[in-house]
Amino acid sequence: MAKGYWIPHLDVSNPSGFQAYRDTADAAHKRFGSRLLARGGRREVVEGTMRARNVLREFNSYDEAHEFYHGPDYSKAHPLREPHSVCDFLIVEGYSGPQPQILPTAPQPAALRGYWIAHIDVLDPEGYGLYQDAVGAVFSEYGGRFLVRGGRSELMEGRARSRSVAVEFPSYDVARACYRSPGYQAAIDLRRGNADFDLVIIEGVGEA
Repeated sequence: MAKGYWIPHLDVSNPSGFQAYRDTADAAHKRFGSRLLARGGRREVVEGTMRARNVLREFNSYDEAHEFYHGPDYSKAHPLREPHSVCDFLIVEGYSGPQPQILPTAPQPAALRGYWIAHIDVLDPEGYGLYQDAVGAVFSEYGGRFLVRGGRSELMEGRARSRSVAVEFPSYDVARACYRSPGYQAAIDLRRGNADFDLVIIEGVGEA
């Protein structure tokens, strides 16, 4: 079964006030059993625009991610952040299709993974398909695997583009190197004019 993901992007105006939300939400997530993949680490917006704080959280399924958002525990936490932040909040379905074949020379995983989060409006599906065909070989070289690639999604708060993609890399530095590689820069040329992109590279969190 495909995983489900929360992808909130936030601008926090009052960090001390926001902390009450974070403490309450974290306790609820711990009881529920979701997995925090990224929050508050290093980040770089490489295309378009993105809010200052970016979070990636994994659930066992898309339906479970919805259930928790609307459930009693998170419903108590949610009002605590609204006075102190603005948020674009997506729930998206994970990807369970074929993955890039990771090359033996790909970097080994580090303690903290790295992630791409992209939000996309496809302008020309045929032209964008050429880009999609090209990125698989690049991800194979750098150890990238898709967590989200299209699939169902629902915008819970704020605004977002029509399509979302999340890719996990062995580390933040590898994720950055992949973006700047000649292979990926050539892929960008294939999608130029065929899609509008917002893309942030973020550092993951530890298992604890």
